[in-house]
Amino acid sequence: MSSKQLVIGIDGGGTHTRVIVSDLEGKVLAYIERGAASIHKDKQAAQNVRGAIDDALRQADCAGSQVLGLAAGIAGYDQPSDLDWIRPLTELPGLTCPQWHVNDAVSAHAGALLGQPGIVVIAGTGSIIVGITEDGELIRNYDFHHYAASAARFIAYDAVYEILAGNFEESDTELVHAMLGHWKVHTLGELGTMAKQGFEVDRRERDRHFGSFAPILTQAAELGSSAAIRVCTRAIDQVKVGIELIAASFSSEEVPVAFIGSVANSPYFHRTVSGLLTNINNNKRYLLATPAFPPVVGSLLLAMKNINQPASNAVIRNLRESGPLYSV
Repeated sequence: MSSKQLVIGIDGGGTHTRVIVSDLEGKVLAYIERGAASIHKDKQAAQNVRGAIDDALRQADCAGSQVLGLAAGIAGYDQPSDLDWIRPLTELPGLTCPQWHVNDAVSAHAGALLGQPGIVVIAGTGSIIVGITEDGELIRNYDFHHYAASAARFIAYDAVYEILAGNFEESDTELVHAMLGHWKVHTLGELGTMAKQGFEVDRRERDRHFGSFAPILTQAAELGSSAAIRVCTRAIDQVKVGIELIAASFSSEEVPVAFIGSVANSPYFHRTVSGLLTNINNNKRYLLATPAFPPVVGSLLLAMKNINQPASNAVIRNLRESGPLYSV
């Protein structure tokens, strides 16, 4: 068994839990994926996270006593009371190191922009926009009671409502066929009957089913479906407003913006949002940034920072060299 001192980073999203273990030099020893970490998305969230940590330590051939710190970004951590269900996610026998729990958007920002000022837009299973200003202030669009309904399930719900309301034309033919196939019905009448009955009874299953339709929808927008474009444009406009709300608190005229998530990085969304940001004239210039690392590495970097081992250039280089392991 290895005797190295370790840190653990966790990205606990609404679809996947990702756990990474590295030594203090940034050499990745293990990477594991399991199911969702949010109890709002999966009843087995605690088992998913604990199992992923246990598997990662086993893969690294290390013991919990060797871990100096653990940072976990958890979807659904929106208020202090959420710690009541979040802390138990990472409680394992023998893992007695200090632990830090944050919203998964904080981990995403740490990974994407390496702690530098800027804004990160997350739109995938969930949706949030988070910025860190030049003076270190953390600002979320949630703080304004603003929400950009760009999460996968929300744009899918919106698309189904548009079609059932009759708001479609010839350019939407393929989208309608795909929608009927996704819900395993033959006609819009059958889909309407299913809708009136609330689709799936279990909300988690219903949201998962809708969320899995989002890639079809964003692809339809890319191919010219008017209904898909209309739905995506509504979500994109809300994302734009959220970015501008947060950017107003930056002192610099130039604000980096990075995108994370399946919806945010779909060709239609990314191209359209990028175009809007390029043409905005509200005293800010938006610099499109490619995320340096995924959120799970962001958590790892937070753990290093919290144990007074901030990532050096050598650590960053080692983490980059491990990229094929975790960028799946």
